[in-house]
Amino acid sequence: MFDNTGMKQTLMIKLSPNPEQYKALLETMERFNEGCNYTSGKAFETYTYGQFYLHHVVYGYLREHYKLSAQMAVRVVAQVSESYKVDRKVQHSFNPHSAMVYDQRILSWKGLDKVSILTLSGRQIIPTRIGAYQEARLDRKVRQSDLILRDGIFYLAVVVDAPEPTPDDPNGYLGIDLGIVNIAADSDGKTYSGNQVNGLRKRQAKLRGKLQAKGTKAAKRLLVKRSRKERRFATNINHTIAKSIVAKAKDTGRGIALEELSGIRDRITVRHSQRRQHHSWAFRQLRTFIEYKAKLAGVVVKLVDPCNTSRTCPICGCIDKHNRLSQAIFSCVSCGFSSPADTVAAGNISRRALVNVPYFSPTLVGAGQGKAVCFS
Repeated sequence: MFDNTGMKQTLMIKLSPNPEQYKALLETMERFNEGCNYTSGKAFETYTYGQFYLHHVVYGYLREHYKLSAQMAVRVVAQVSESYKVDRKVQHSFNPHSAMVYDQRILSWKGLDKVSILTLSGRQIIPTRIGAYQEARLDRKVRQSDLILRDGIFYLAVVVDAPEPTPDDPNGYLGIDLGIVNIAADSDGKTYSGNQVNGLRKRQAKLRGKLQAKGTKAAKRLLVKRSRKERRFATNINHTIAKSIVAKAKDTGRGIALEELSGIRDRITVRHSQRRQHHSWAFRQLRTFIEYKAKLAGVVVKLVDPCNTSRTCPICGCIDKHNRLSQAIFSCVSCGFSSPADTVAAGNISRRALVNVPYFSPTLVGAGQGKAVCFS
């Protein structure tokens, strides 16, 4: 996560309230979002979107009618004002269980195993379930905490400052090619298979079809639940791959070279049977994970032009669409060089980052020096 003040990390921390505390949290969240809907209506009606001016319009009513504390009312106004920075064409609405923003005035930590959080029923000291990863990072400055209700469980999404080490001078680049059959492949020849993810997505697509055809309320609830499960699974896969790639680059003293992915879905043509896979995989999410993990580790990331990286022979420089015999195999029509296609593409990405040119030059590869580029 990035902003103008530096790099941030969001830590997800599970709360363990007793039944009375759970009821207090739920009532507070619902009242907070009722206040957001009232404030949003006033903002849209009066064209008052700035936090300072909107505060004077709604603050007194929020305190009197919704019984929100002073700081909760301030957070309501801030949340609504922030939402209208994105779009002012339609009135914004807030779900009863949308995230509720807490700051240091209405939430404080009591060690690492308890949190003091303000509700409509007063302060509640609620136990937390915290892992080693979160525990190691909660000593940093906390910017804000969002109270989230997910599948009936309350979480705090805690935003903390993240240290940014000075990037190391890279000794070469580890090229990364992103794909569908293989989610990623690096220039050292390692591939990260997408079979597990694609298999899950295929099963989920069949289940979605059945549930949508059924159309009952229970089926719709299950659709939402399964959708979240699928997203969590894919996100975890992306986190795992990004962590492995960054660790490899750090251990070998290299930077990471990635393709510039702007418009990737429009550039790539796939068969009809592959469209679901092509449009469902989170290419940008994986790249974002790689970038922020690399920044935390002090690893340089360079984006390169993706043009013809999968069609260029690393030996003779021949660029031809017929160099790709199949999705998996690269075989040069000029010199006969053959290798796994994803590894060839990753190698081309690596070399392109090393010399900082937007096109292939045969002088980059010793074995291909002096040979002409074959354009077809």
